[in-house]
Amino acid sequence: MIFSPPLIPARLVRRYKRFLFDAILEDGSEITGFCPNTGSMRGLTESGSRIWLSRHDSASRKYAHALELVEADGTVVGVNTALPNRLAEEAILAGIVPQLAGYSTLKREQRYGRNSRIDILLEDESKGSVHVEVKNVHFIREPRLAEFPDSVTTRGAKHLDEMGDLVEAGRRAAMLFVIQRADCDRLKICSDLDAAYGRAFARAIARGVEAYAIRCALDRFKIVPESLIPIDEDGLRAL
Repeated sequence: MIFSPPLIPARLVRRYKRFLFDAILEDGSEITGFCPNTGSMRGLTESGSRIWLSRHDSASRKYAHALELVEADGTVVGVNTALPNRLAEEAILAGIVPQLAGYSTLKREQRYGRNSRIDILLEDESKGSVHVEVKNVHFIREPRLAEFPDSVTTRGAKHLDEMGDLVEAGRRAAMLFVIQRADCDRLKICSDLDAAYGRAFARAIARGVEAYAIRCALDRFKIVPESLIPIDEDGLRAL
C-alpha cells in the first residue's frame, strides 16, 4: 500500500478523546487532527514523538489531518485501524498466507453469525469458503514480541465464539493478525490485559479456528505485508 500523496511529518503533542490529537508541523504551525484508532494505542502516544499525517482536503471533514504513523521504540508503527483489511487483502492475493491462497473470489464485510460482519470472505467452487477476521496489531512490551490485544475487547471475544460456531457447522474460519510494525518475530495473545479474550482465543483454536500473523514493513511512503510470523504456542492451547 502506497501513501499517495506522501505523508506529512510532524511532532505529536497529545492524543485525547480517542479520536483527536494535537501536533506541530515542520513549519511550526499547530494543528488538531483525527486519530483513526479508538484503541488505547498503548506505548504510542508519548508527547514529542515523530509522527506522519495524511491530509484530506474535503469540505465534509472537520479535521484535514489524520494520524497514520508513529515512531516508537526505534521503528515506525502504523496506527490507522482502517488499513489492516486492505493490507490483509494484499497479503492474501500475494500468496503470503499459503493456507488462504487460491480462492477465486474475495469479498469484504459479509454478514454472518449473530448480527456480525466478517472482514473477508474467500470463496471458490472447488475449495469452498473461508471466513477471515482481521485484527490490527501494534503493541510491543518485549523486544521482538508483538501482542494482541492492548486493551479489553469484548467484541473481539464475541467474534471468536462466532467463528468457532462456523467451524463446528462445517466451514473454515481464520483469524488474521496484521502487525503494522517490522520489529517483531512472533505474536502473543495478551491474556494478562484481557483474560476473557485469551480464553476465547484458546477456545476458538480448540474448536478448529485457524490463526495466522503477518508482519508488515513500513516507512513514510508505504506499508507492505512482508511475511508470516509464528504465534506463541501458549496462545494456541485451550485454557
